[in-house]
Amino acid sequence: MITIAIANQKGGVGKTTTAINIATAMAATGWKTLLIDLDPQGNASTGMGVGTADRERSSYELLVDGASLMECIQPTSIPGLDLVPATVDLSGAEVELVSVDDRTARLTSALEGHRGHDIAFIDCPPSLGLLTLNALGAADTLLVPLQCEFFALEGLSQLLQTVERVQQRFNSELGIIGIVLTMFDRRNRLTDQVADDVRDCLGGLVFESVIPRNVRLSEAPSHGLPALVYDHNCAGSRAYMALARELIGRLPEERRAA
Repeated sequence: MITIAIANQKGGVGKTTTAINIATAMAATGWKTLLIDLDPQGNASTGMGVGTADRERSSYELLVDGASLMECIQPTSIPGLDLVPATVDLSGAEVELVSVDDRTARLTSALEGHRGHDIAFIDCPPSLGLLTLNALGAADTLLVPLQCEFFALEGLSQLLQTVERVQQRFNSELGIIGIVLTMFDRRNRLTDQVADDVRDCLGGLVFESVIPRNVRLSEAPSHGLPALVYDHNCAGSRAYMALARELIGRLPEERRAA
């Protein structure tokens, strides 16, 4: 199973929207997909139509109580897409894990040897605490949503420094599969400037596909649906399908063949 963490310590950059819709797009193209909600807000779970009352086992039990991955997985309404939901209990996990010896490797242990899915996406909280460190430790690679605004560039620098530390201390194999520009608005000159600056700095690491500001992307979670199901023909849905195709092209060739 290929494991991809979706992380950015800055909030409001479209991280959860990206997690929901890229996972849906991958499932739509035939990949057996797992979405792991590691954010105590549980927005990815809500956006997939899984209400709070339906989250019997969650990522909290997975990390803190030692529940098995299979105990925590539940199906979604999307064929080929399963979910490990999150509950508010996860907000206490940071404190409860502090005194645990393997506190940064709990998710790694939980995912080890799992063969029920082709690919897993981890929706990380907007912070660089223990939950995100667990995700980066367990992941093969990192996908970074980056909002097209000035302050997002400063946050990206901090995240890249954290990735270097994780590589040195926890997961030497961690890579960055790409940076996706989100909330792109061609009517705003600053958006173009930020996009150009990011591409000049990071080159081919930035995906060609960009995610536009799109009202359908904002409306879909309130209906408990990914945008690709809520309105598969809107600009946001088309952008995420294009991103999925580009993402598949960046995966190792032997994984694509399998």
